[in-house]
Amino acid sequence: MRILLSFLIASLLIACGNPTAPEFTHLEIKPVFTDSLSIRAIAPLDENRVWFAANKGMVGLIDKETPKLAAFKYGDSLLQFRAIATTKNTVFVLSVANPGVLYKIGFDSNEATAVEEVYVEKGEKVFYDAMAFWNDKEGIAMGDPTEDCLSVIMTEDGGSTWKKLPCSQLPKTVEGEAAFAASNSNIALYGNHVWIATGGIKARVFHSPDKGKTWEVYATPIIQGKVMTGIYSIDFYDESVGVIFGGNWDDKDFNEGNKAITTDGGKTWNLISNGKGPGYRSSVRFVPGTKGNGIVAVGSPGISYSNDRGESWIELSSEGFYAIEFVNDTVAFASGPNKISKLTFKK
Repeated sequence: MRILLSFLIASLLIACGNPTAPEFTHLEIKPVFTDSLSIRAIAPLDENRVWFAANKGMVGLIDKETPKLAAFKYGDSLLQFRAIATTKNTVFVLSVANPGVLYKIGFDSNEATAVEEVYVEKGEKVFYDAMAFWNDKEGIAMGDPTEDCLSVIMTEDGGSTWKKLPCSQLPKTVEGEAAFAASNSNIALYGNHVWIATGGIKARVFHSPDKGKTWEVYATPIIQGKVMTGIYSIDFYDESVGVIFGGNWDDKDFNEGNKAITTDGGKTWNLISNGKGPGYRSSVRFVPGTKGNGIVAVGSPGISYSNDRGESWIELSSEGFYAIEFVNDTVAFASGPNKISKLTFKK
């Protein structure tokens, strides 16, 4: 009886220690919007509505397959958008380069109600990459260094005002360390935590456990040292389990040193399926409800899925996308060159 009980306990521990996510084997890809745009920032509201921000100054809401679009200019120039975030009744869009302009757009269901310019930053080195909100009041955006630290702006009043953190409050960057405005996913939030991923000469993870008040920075084993190498995307399932993904944009098939997992909140990172599975990907997300075991990574080479926390991968599609955001455990939206599509994952 003791032997049997010991065997059952051991079996249970093994099962708990190696849980898996659903075995998705195919993917339905349904285009919901096409246009001559580069769309790298999306924010779904539900299975039918998704906000996006793109180049050519374009910001829009896709309601089912009906687009509602607006073009934003600063002076005489159309802005280039690569960062977006939503709260309950507001969407925020942030332009990528000089000038960095942040707009607050109120909306009611599927109609915009007001537009405010809430932050402007000018300078040759201004380059903003991503934005996210903890709740309806507190948000954060990050960009490349303009001095010797990352550019981090924050709001505590629902996005009406934003303040840039001084470099004295942030870890120093090294020359050539920056971020990639590839998919609005350089920032990950969970609880009071925020993690920011970098690339280039260094591929590191900056972490604050208290909504930006204090910071630490951690090394990663992700490929680094060249302009287009490093971490392109980061996601956390909870305060402990996180994933980073990237690679070398100039050698997209290279699959060594381009994906890693942490189980201690980002302090240490371990490479996963090194030399196997997908190469360069620009956006990675945990599948909701999978206890951090289901992971989807998308990029211009296609869509990859793992149900065992990155140990093995299957290629669900060779269709290229820049960014992916989940609505629930089987439905997501993805954006790419000239398109937004609705993805349905199936067993």
